[in-house]
Amino acid sequence: MYNRKDSTLSHAPPGEGLTGVYVIDPAHSTIGFSARHALVTDVRGKFTAFEGILKLDGSRLTRSEAYFSVQTGSADTGLPERDAHVRGPDFLDSATFPLMSFRSSGILDATDHRFHLAGHLRIKDAELPLRIGLAFGGASRDALGRDRVAFAGAATLRRSDRGLGRNAALAAGGGPVSDELELILDICAVRLNEAVAD
Repeated sequence: MYNRKDSTLSHAPPGEGLTGVYVIDPAHSTIGFSARHALVTDVRGKFTAFEGILKLDGSRLTRSEAYFSVQTGSADTGLPERDAHVRGPDFLDSATFPLMSFRSSGILDATDHRFHLAGHLRIKDAELPLRIGLAFGGASRDALGRDRVAFAGAATLRRSDRGLGRNAALAAGGGPVSDELELILDICAVRLNEAVAD
């Protein structure tokens, strides 16, 4: 079991020692979302089933790549009635489109710790450009000797661009949902040749 307290953490910017292929550790990562509801509060949720790969070039971060996919039927807002609506045809339509996916196309505006990951996000049958603002959260070697890296950030997208419930209200609680959604990432990944099940 990974425990941050048992790891050696470095917040230094990526270097050649981090070059390699990493798999996202879903037990220690979050892919979430947030939307303004009824103009006064935020509805937050997360996906509980996802996977992804990072191909890091520590000497030249701009040559790195990322891919992740999410099972849309795993959307969890903490309220079963609302979850069913979010997963249903008004929003994600997970029965017809079970996967949401992102593939990178480049890294922009890279500094020591922050950058924009450019790519394409596919939701339902639409694949549109998306930029995700990310920060390097550090690298560590855990108690089992596995190398880990962390990144966190977010991106804003519009429901109306992606067929996600135009002018919709959530079944639980009523009221309109903002056209803007925030996709939130808090990612921990393990170097592939050292990735083993906890």
